[in-house]
Amino acid sequence: MNLLLLEPGEVTPEGTAPLRDRRHRHLREVLASQPGDTLKVGLLGGRCGTAIVDTTDENETRLRQIVCQQAPPAKLPLTLILALPRPKAARRICRTAAELGIEHLVLLNSYRVEKSYWQSPLLSEARILTYFREGLEQAGDTVLPTLQIEKRFKPFVEDQLPAMLAGKRALVAHPYAAESARSSDTPTVLAVGPEGGFIPYEIDKLCEAGMSGVTLGERILRVESAIPTLLAKLFP
Repeated sequence: MNLLLLEPGEVTPEGTAPLRDRRHRHLREVLASQPGDTLKVGLLGGRCGTAIVDTTDENETRLRQIVCQQAPPAKLPLTLILALPRPKAARRICRTAAELGIEHLVLLNSYRVEKSYWQSPLLSEARILTYFREGLEQAGDTVLPTLQIEKRFKPFVEDQLPAMLAGKRALVAHPYAAESARSSDTPTVLAVGPEGGFIPYEIDKLCEAGMSGVTLGERILRVESAIPTLLAKLFP
């Protein structure tokens, strides 16, 4: 945890905040924080700054002199459309999405996505937002990616995707595409399929909506490896 995220409502007008949850436990058990220590903090959805540990015991850590005046890191101008991953991989991927500064994440159904994934408690919206928070704490950010869940492929691609692509670079990762990933600071929509990739029908529908295939080369990567590799190629 490189930044302690605080809800704006947790901070009193006097600039103090009591913590009794996992953040308190992390400060006690991992960072071994003591009264007088200065911490990096941020207001969720707001600015970053510092706070001082006022008191700490087994039940509570209280912060004081919370001052947040610094803007959070800039987001990547990226919407990531991601075929729903395996539940255990989803935590890592969603956390990585927040770490990398992705603006908007769409979790999409696909032919190769197991139906049971959608019922997993690990992939509830509340859990995904928790994964996002973990990513923000790692990256020193305060602004959550926005989340969109689409359980029907064809209606999303036909009815919503074309408007989402307007004025943006629109790419679908596909190992057999002719074009290689290239760097640009243009706002981008990137679609990444499940393990095994999108089926040909899905690739065709995505391209009909206005997307173009892009490849990283001959190697077939796991989704959680492909995403940071793609972003390193696509943005300066």
